[in-house]
Amino acid sequence: MLIYSAGLRISETINLKIKDIDSVRMQIRIERSKGRKDRYTLLSQTALLVLREYYSHYKPVMNLFEGQEK
Repeated sequence: MLIYSAGLRISETINLKIKDIDSVRMQIRIERSKGRKDRYTLLSQTALLVLREYYSHYKPVMNLFEGQEK
């Protein structure tokens, strides 16, 4: 849902950090995107609600979408 609504690439989504989500400005900061440039994209209200549910359930520490423990 986030990839589609914000126009993100898979690699950008995997590398998202919690601090990159700005719920006040309704933006997502993408670091080192294509061409090694930073950019901002829109965060929809629906995606924000889903992210909040995800956060409260999984409680990620640094990366928004953390992988499995090794």
